Amino acid sequence: QVQLVESGGGLVQAGGSLNLSCTASGLPSDDYAMGWFRQAPGSEREGVSFISWNGGTTYYADSVKGRFTISRDNAKNTLQMNSLKPEDTAIYYCAAVDERRVNKNNYRLRAGGTRPPAWFEWEWDYWGQGTQVTVSS
Repeated sequence: QVQLVESGGGLVQAGGSLNLSCTASGLPSDDYAMGWFRQAPGSEREGVSFISWNGGTTYYADSVKGRFTISRDNAKNTLQMNSLKPEDTAIYYCAAVDERRVNKNNYRLRAGGTRPPAWFEWEWDYWGQGTQVTVSS
């Protein structure tokens, strides 16, 4: 049984920092990329950051570039969040996706002339329960 367990959320003042961690257990292979998503009340879920299965590739939403840093050590990843703003307030979710499967699918799409979906549009396989981050002004 796969589990993703997030930790590190909390209440912080604007300008402060938080580190979110996500530990995965039971993943079927080492081919899983990991990501962070967030959802604020009344808003759609958005992709925050991505890290590939070997840590060699990272992506960030424009709204967090230069402030958030993602890293991983095998099945654990950490999202370091600095210079937090009230608009960062949301429930943050960790997710894992079989990157080999996605890459195969994206290759087929490109071969057929179709632009592959962005990382945050992929069909992520596993999700954590979420951790609340609240940034006060």
